[in-house]
Amino acid sequence: MWPYHPDLLETPVPRYTSYPTAAEFGPMPAARYAQALEGAQGDVSLYVHIPFCEQICFYCACNTGKAGKRQRLDAYLEALEDEIERVSDMLPVDAKVRRVAFGGGSPNALEPGQFLRLVDRLVSSFAIERTVFSIELDPRTFSPEWAEAIGSVGIERASLGVQTFAPRCQAAIGRVQSGALIERTVDLLRRHGVSSLNFDLMYGLPGQSHDDLRDSLTRSVDLGPDRIALFGYAHVPHLVPRQRVIDASALPGQAERFGMAWLGHEMLTGQGYDAIGFDHFAKPGDPVADACAKDALRRNFQGFTDDSAGIVIGFGGSAVSSFSDLLVQNEKNSGRYRMLVGQGRLATMTGVVRSVEDQIRGRMIEQLLCRGATDIGPIADDMLSDALVPFLDRGLVALNDDLLTVVPDGLPYARLVCALLDGHRPQSARRFSSAV
Repeated sequence: MWPYHPDLLETPVPRYTSYPTAAEFGPMPAARYAQALEGAQGDVSLYVHIPFCEQICFYCACNTGKAGKRQRLDAYLEALEDEIERVSDMLPVDAKVRRVAFGGGSPNALEPGQFLRLVDRLVSSFAIERTVFSIELDPRTFSPEWAEAIGSVGIERASLGVQTFAPRCQAAIGRVQSGALIERTVDLLRRHGVSSLNFDLMYGLPGQSHDDLRDSLTRSVDLGPDRIALFGYAHVPHLVPRQRVIDASALPGQAERFGMAWLGHEMLTGQGYDAIGFDHFAKPGDPVADACAKDALRRNFQGFTDDSAGIVIGFGGSAVSSFSDLLVQNEKNSGRYRMLVGQGRLATMTGVVRSVEDQIRGRMIEQLLCRGATDIGPIADDMLSDALVPFLDRGLVALNDDLLTVVPDGLPYARLVCALLDGHRPQSARRFSSAV
């Protein structure tokens, strides 16, 4: 068992899928985004956000709403295609797109034909060569027709929202789906060319026991996903109103959550998965596992990745675009997003300019999460030294000269250590969740 230090775990921290985090975003003029697009160089990755689901889960903190009327989806797709065309016109002609990711929400809230039309627009608008496509999927609304669409596009990577196999936990979070449905979805995806399949699982769910988690992990491993992301449920109803449906009194306590995280780590590594950071796991030979072995693992708004592109361009409501010196986010509300694009404008509303210091600290945080070590020399001072003392004294990190290393026993505390490198502000309990 990892050493359990509840006093350290009381501090809520970001997941650090970016630095600065989205909590630091403020008003951002669209002209700044346009300037970044026009000056883009090197490989580019695209992220396309579909903020709709056929069924809304109680736990979900994603920017998504019920698909509802088809005309609503049609209007959103029209705006999305307009944004794609406008942005592609701004990019230099030599920009090569190496990755395209579809997320949400649930991209399969669209009809397969709508999705194929969207892919056609991307292919006609950008220089797409030897491009890797990935997609997030909801098994409850996945169909043979959707599988055929995935096969025709050549999508190699897919992520399934499994969360848990325990029926009472599924009911508590509004995510009821049978094991047979998951198995059928896996079979369809494999038969249509998906070679890297991820399962999203969760611990810390209402009413969830260690046996529930053990069963979900066992059943997942039996289905053979190449990657498993095991997230701790973050209960923040003050930020995510739909979570108010969840009975907070049924949630496992901090010590139980910690034990569940340990259980997941031990079971999955015991089944041959490589640990990727703290809560992700991949089979040897999967691209993410290979990147980790080669010290080429990266972290962005989609989590751990083998994507080496320095620029990510986001499309759709709430999508984030990332440049070395800039992070920008589109308007979150899908109606206002459609209005902005319909007026011939970029949908950028918020963001942050990344200073040289931000870029240095961001690289350190990424290295700490992806490689377990970083050189803190550029920012080392008495304040940081004092902050590291509780982690050093308890043997959770090591500091040799300026090389800061998270030791194996300190793995669940990695995000807390990263927060010590965050130069923006003290973390707020109302903005973030616990580290485990």
